[in-house]
Formats: sequence, C-alpha cells, structure tokens
Amino acid sequence: MIDPVEAATARPTPASLGSDKASRIVEAMRACVAARGIAGATFDLVAREAGVSRGLLHYYFGTKERLLVEVVRREADVRIERLERSIGSADSAESVLAALVHGLEEFLGEGPTAAVMVHEMITVAQRNDEIAAELGELSRRMRHHMAGALQAKSEGGVIKLRADSETVAAFLFVLADGVTVRRLEEPEFGTAPVMELATEAARALLS
Repeated sequence: MIDPVEAATARPTPASLGSDKASRIVEAMRACVAARGIAGATFDLVAREAGVSRGLLHYYFGTKERLLVEVVRREADVRIERLERSIGSADSAESVLAALVHGLEEFLGEGPTAAVMVHEMITVAQRNDEIAAELGELSRRMRHHMAGALQAKSEGGVIKLRADSETVAAFLFVLADGVTVRRLEEPEFGTAPVMELATEAARALLS
C-alpha cells in the first residue's frame, strides 16, 4: 500500500498519468464533480469510485486542484477529437452543419455529467488561477481547432465563410453554450425549436 506522505512527495512520470489507474481516477473525479459538485468530490469519494487507495490520488496528482486540471485537459482532448472527426469527412455545407448539430446533441445526450462538470469548473475557476488558466486554454484550443477545420473546408470549396474562421467558430460555440445552459436550467426543456433556429443562424455563416 502506498503511504500518503510518501505519495504526496513522489513525482510520477508524465507517462504514468496515462496509466489505467490514473485514467480511472480522472474519470471518477469527472463523475463525482458532476454528481456532487467540486466541494463534494473529496479524495476519499473519488478513490472509492476509482477503486484505488487515497494515497494513489496523492501520488499521481498531489492536490485536488491538480486533479481537476487533469480532468479539464482530458475533457478538451475528447471534445477536440470528436470535433475533428465529425467535420473532417463532411463534403458540403449541409453535412458540416449536420456534423456540428450531431456533436452538440451527442454532448447533451451524455446526460448532465459532462455539462455540469464544465460549469462547476467555471465556477471554481473564479477563485483558482490555475484552473482558470486551464479552462481558458481549453476554450482557445477548441475554438482554434474549430476555426482550422472550418478554414480547411472553406479553402476546399465545401463552405463559404461569411466572416473570418475564428469569429465564426466563436459564434458557433456561443450558440452551443446557450443551448447547453438552457438544458441545465430546465432539463425538460425541448431544445428542438431552438436548435432549428441555431442551425439557421449557423447556415447563414457557412453558405
């Protein structure tokens, strides 16, 4: 068994953060934050959810804040991969739109876990500079990758951007954020009519 004191002073290698146990810890933290909020996502609870000792959390991440930062990084990687995959094969403006809509619906279809986790992190970021910096980087990475994908489609003649790609990407995320917040505030709210209007707004910028 890993001693908590020794674990807290140990320095895992970057590769070790990709291990099965580290990944289970990150996923357990993600789920616990969504279900109980950041205050309720204690190391004891996360350790039980991940099926590891509490000392192992200290070994891999040291502090709760560092674990939260790793959660944000993993979330960004997943979102970027899905985004690039969904837009990459699109061969028309309508298929690009369909890919974007599908991506948002897939995100919302995961249930509240992902959305709640992100918004919990936004709240704690107001008091923690490290998490604020990581969230800012997440947002920039997502927007940059979206802009790059849209620019590539524009240069390939698939879409016709009505503004620069960074601005269009930012606007699309604003639309998605609005729908997500409405769903969080009103779980039973029917988003279909709003999604139709959001799609029309996006279509005007892509064709």
